[in-house]
Amino acid sequence: MTNIMDTFINIPKQKEAEFWNIDKIGHIRYLSNYGKPFKIFSEDDTLRILDRIKFKNHGNNLNDSPMADTSVDFMGLKMSVPIYLGDMSFGALSGNPNIAIANAADITKTLAGTGEGGLLPEIKNLKRIFVQWASARFGVDYYTINSGSGVVIKIGQGAKPGIGGHLPGTKVTDKISQARRIPENVEAISPAPHHDIYSIEDLSQRIEALKILTKKPVFVKVAATNYIPFIVTGIARSGASGVIIDGQGAGTGATPEVIRDNLGIPIETAVASSHDILIKEHLRDNFKIIAAGRVANSTDAAKLYALGADMVSMGTGILIAMGCVMVKKCNLGYCPTALTNKLGTSKIFDIDFGVNNIVNFIKGFRLELANILENLNLSSINELIGRKDLLYSDGISNNTSKVLNINSVNASNTHYKQSEFSYSTRYLNELINKGEIPITSMGSNAPPDVSIPSRIIDWLRIDGAQVTRPSIDPYRENIDTGFYLADGKIRLSMPVIFDISSSSDEIKDAISWASQFTGTIVINNKKSEKYGKITVTKHNGTYKWNDIRYSVDHSKDNVSGYIIEDASFNELYISELDEKLKGEGHRYERDIIPVIENFKNSGDIIKYIALGADSIILPSKIFEIGLGNNHSNLNLKALNLLLTIKKEIALIAGAMGISNVQYSLSGNRELLRGINLDNDVENVLGVTEAGSI
Repeated sequence: MTNIMDTFINIPKQKEAEFWNIDKIGHIRYLSNYGKPFKIFSEDDTLRILDRIKFKNHGNNLNDSPMADTSVDFMGLKMSVPIYLGDMSFGALSGNPNIAIANAADITKTLAGTGEGGLLPEIKNLKRIFVQWASARFGVDYYTINSGSGVVIKIGQGAKPGIGGHLPGTKVTDKISQARRIPENVEAISPAPHHDIYSIEDLSQRIEALKILTKKPVFVKVAATNYIPFIVTGIARSGASGVIIDGQGAGTGATPEVIRDNLGIPIETAVASSHDILIKEHLRDNFKIIAAGRVANSTDAAKLYALGADMVSMGTGILIAMGCVMVKKCNLGYCPTALTNKLGTSKIFDIDFGVNNIVNFIKGFRLELANILENLNLSSINELIGRKDLLYSDGISNNTSKVLNINSVNASNTHYKQSEFSYSTRYLNELINKGEIPITSMGSNAPPDVSIPSRIIDWLRIDGAQVTRPSIDPYRENIDTGFYLADGKIRLSMPVIFDISSSSDEIKDAISWASQFTGTIVINNKKSEKYGKITVTKHNGTYKWNDIRYSVDHSKDNVSGYIIEDASFNELYISELDEKLKGEGHRYERDIIPVIENFKNSGDIIKYIALGADSIILPSKIFEIGLGNNHSNLNLKALNLLLTIKKEIALIAGAMGISNVQYSLSGNRELLRGINLDNDVENVLGVTEAGSI
């Protein structure tokens, strides 16, 4: 029996902190139902930078018929409001939602992106679409790229910087295989890089070729990463009409969880710094910035316009307008609202329901935006774009305010305060029982924006390769995760050591066996000063970050390195010891190996290595937590854990454009960015603020 999905369903109880919380979903549903303004200047009390940016001296009047003009001219298209309806591919979505989005863009005089899933016959004649040219070229030919009003070269996206798209094979049904021109039931993993774009010069050639072929504007979509101001400058100089910048935490149909939660920087810092450098380089005129990633309402959009965006992109918000309830199972094909379900199931999304909801949502969004303009004493949206003088920051660090280039009040220097740490049992269980990198969907609820940080590294984000250097595809290319320790006497297959000294004999045996199989080592006696063949000096105790934490005695020839026992703020100890040893000329004779009791995922390993560690010690407790009460097949499960951590390290390294982890990553703090972290802490760590030029 076919079940037509043409109404909202109840929102499940949210068990943990979510960016797309009940209030945000309720706001979107109101607009979708009534097409009337609901709320303006709406802000959550969160650690998200955009929520701590506010407008100066505004009114709060809300009426149903505001007169301010929200229309813009965008590359020859008259837009009723500067909204871009995501880049959601056929395959990630189930077809009918793609059709609804494209039709709604025509009706509302906005613009929609097709994503990299090929072009459905039902939308190929619609004009308010931008067709995507992605790394796999799924379904791309002369007729495809000449459809619509423009072309988007997709280099990356906010949910997975430095890696390609990912469509599980279970969702590749006949119709999707035809649209994408790939075999049925085969996993569709796009290459991480475009294999004809390895430099800004290559990108310039592709832009020019597509302009000649289509006579249409060409945009470049990139994830917001460390060098985004320079990336955007390069794109502008390459002849593109504009850039789509996709910030951290953005939604997607499928992504490795460890990538989504660790790589990329916030859209607000990326837009602000990109806008400023384009002005400085005299490249801003006639070059458009589209801001994507966690744009939830008209207030978010208005702030991004004021920071320098010409348009905002909304993907997840549009899905919520069509009924999404954020169960985050898009990759599995069993969507309760039929938006992302596998084709051929009993649920079918109703196109008319989708079109009507999106049209109402955009109408309500436009009216809210017009109300915001009037309360700012502005008569048109063009008067808001780039108006940083209308903004101020409240309760963020001075470094962040400098990146945003706006005035600051109540500058905060207390962001090192930490919440209680909790392990992700679900994540560890997947590693151990499946032996596969956990894949998830939709936006991230990771710290610091959504869940509250419990460690300093929760305030750090990892770089992703975009345009200025190519990513490396770990699915198709070799990435060396091996590490030499003890001056080359020992080689590990990855920078991970397990401390099994407090475990039961069966756990010790399983991890020891798996370590031998994978080429790693274990610590089996906590009181011993030796592990493997390395002699180490331990530093015990709980320290405050401004105390003296270690003494280095170079007269002891048998000392190969230093274990830093787990303590609050041990990230600071690693960085300072790394710098101290470098300054004394002894760094490469001594290994730095921190104990990491509070392990969240493999992104932690990459961050500690970049801060200066040569390897890390993990407690066997994480294996026991992931096991739960099921102790069957312990050897296999221990092997799954080690091999999957190694795969995740390789995946992150590839996304960063690193082929050898030890020689390219170790102590390379430039590959990290702070997200509104204390200025003093950033200085000790040796990292700069996200969006810094």
